Amino acid sequence: MALSTSDLKKLSWQLRADLLDMVYQNDGHLGGPLSSLDILNTIYFSDIFKFSKKSPKPTDDNFILSAGHLATALYVVLAHKLYFDKKKLATFSHFKSILEGHVSTTVPGVSYSSGSLGQGLSFAAGLALGNLLDKKNKFTLCLTSDGEHQEGQTWEAAMFASKYKLKNLINIVDHNKYQIDGSLEDIMPLDDLAQKYISFGWTVKEVDGHDYKKLLKIFQISKLSNYPTCIIAHTTFAKGVSFAHFDYKYHDLKNLDPTLYQLAKNEISKHLN
Repeated sequence: MALSTSDLKKLSWQLRADLLDMVYQNDGHLGGPLSSLDILNTIYFSDIFKFSKKSPKPTDDNFILSAGHLATALYVVLAHKLYFDKKKLATFSHFKSILEGHVSTTVPGVSYSSGSLGQGLSFAAGLALGNLLDKKNKFTLCLTSDGEHQEGQTWEAAMFASKYKLKNLINIVDHNKYQIDGSLEDIMPLDDLAQKYISFGWTVKEVDGHDYKKLLKIFQISKLSNYPTCIIAHTTFAKGVSFAHFDYKYHDLKNLDPTLYQLAKNEISKHLN
């Protein structure tokens, strides 16, 4: 059953609470997962795309998490979607746990194991081409980070998708403008990312990545394109934990201070009542 925009927003705060607990107890990434969470929530809890809860079906759409360090966001979404028991979230990054620091196909609902950044769009493009050749009416979605666009392979995949007219491919860019060592502007500016994709032959849409009403609309529109689509989702780094907003030091956390954890917990809890 698809959730309404108000229900999606309410769920997002519970997802953030679970994500914060995972990172605090076991270390992990925080900034990017929090910025991308609303995107993932919309993908999995609306009825725009087809995903089976447990065993994948031939008619299911494909989702590829290229930015594998956003794993904590995907894990809490899949747990709430009942792909696996929520109790497993407490095992994140533990020895022998299926919930690793980067996503792996050992996790129910995950079809791509992410290692180095910049490779997921190539994998997604290959799936999309295969589905077109097999005349399957299904979409392949790929979630990339903006920092991944400093990788040449991403642009090779963009050329490939344009050449083969992969109208069933949708690349969503979590454009939070920060990466592990600082801001994109300081490390390697992307300048006009939308114009770059347009020049590569893609349909391009830009959206507020935290506005559920706009996200739902943009996903629906993207399914109608005759070209591969890039959705540039403008997001807030570490959305929901205000002291971490726009601070790259919260990209990857080890030993989050208990006082800061409680501060973040209190901020999120206000939205759960």
